[in-house]
Amino acid sequence: MHLYLHIPFCKQACHYCDFHFSTNLSQKSILVDAICAEITLQKDFLPDKMLETIYFGGGTPSLLTESELAQIVETVHTQFTVAPTAEITLEANPDDLNAEKLNLLRRYVNRLSIGIQTFDETTLRWMNRAHTAVEAESCVRLAREAGFDNMSVDLIYGIPDQAVSAGSMTLWQTDLQKMLALDVPHLSAYALTIEPDTAFGRWKQKGKLPMVDEDLAADQFEQLIKALTGAGYEHYEISNFAKPGQYARHNTAYWQRKPYLGIGPSAHSYTGFSRQYNIANNTRYVSAIQQGRVPATIERLTVADQVNEYLLTGLRTKWGCSLSELTALLGTDFTQTQARDLDDMYTSGWLTRDADTLRLTDAGKLFADRVASSLFVD
Repeated sequence: MHLYLHIPFCKQACHYCDFHFSTNLSQKSILVDAICAEITLQKDFLPDKMLETIYFGGGTPSLLTESELAQIVETVHTQFTVAPTAEITLEANPDDLNAEKLNLLRRYVNRLSIGIQTFDETTLRWMNRAHTAVEAESCVRLAREAGFDNMSVDLIYGIPDQAVSAGSMTLWQTDLQKMLALDVPHLSAYALTIEPDTAFGRWKQKGKLPMVDEDLAADQFEQLIKALTGAGYEHYEISNFAKPGQYARHNTAYWQRKPYLGIGPSAHSYTGFSRQYNIANNTRYVSAIQQGRVPATIERLTVADQVNEYLLTGLRTKWGCSLSELTALLGTDFTQTQARDLDDMYTSGWLTRDADTLRLTDAGKLFADRVASSLFVD
């Protein structure tokens, strides 16, 4: 079983982020109490009580105090069995990671996911990130000194040329060089997307945001693959690269459609046959939990939903999609029902079949969602 804990607080709002969070930190302790209460309410959500991974996401979980983090971890251990080899990840911002904080975190978690995004000072300010370029590099060294051998960093590419004095491609090359020099075992890299309910989204609507160049982003994605695989990293999911044996086990569980429980406002849960979505409102979430109920919407997954989700997640990974599993889910031969669409994708050069497995080609990795959606069933 896998557990996700959403900590919905940030110091400030990054201009690109549309995740659920609040900058009102005065409510943090009340919400931590509610999260612990929900853990107890949801302890029987899945029959398996053995936790293989725990993931603190957000928001900014590194804003938790030691007492708040200890309270959550103690509650988890009370209600579940945590496997001795469990991966316990906490998302962190570089500006929170001084030596004292890292030594504190090391007592509760064994993996960090650090939101660096870029090592360029000007671009950090443009994104409204709280940390500095110096902190972006120093936090990795400090984390290693504190005993964190297992860590990941996030980077963003596809920054518009007009937003970067040296040019977007030069920025990306420099970011990759600095990341590789830090020798972290895992990287998650995402193309900049402009979401409507963000500062960037509002600027775009007013015509005040430089346009994201999709061709430039594609070139940078190809450069990313070349640089990381050339340095010994495995490209095991569209946005993720790892040194041997350093996969993100929690996220891999998502991609492989393993059941998981999500705790906290806006958190999602998955049983294999249904999804559950907690309300994305801190006040209403706390109120409901205090009344002894989980404020969630449940979506029952149809056969088509299950097949299509498998295509979306599976094709993004190096493991691809098993045709026999697709057929088992669908209840009829997938290769027969989707024969024309499969042939179109083979002909495009974006998809390949190896015995029982469908995988994206290198060219197809640029179009993962398009390939998956072309194979959707009704």
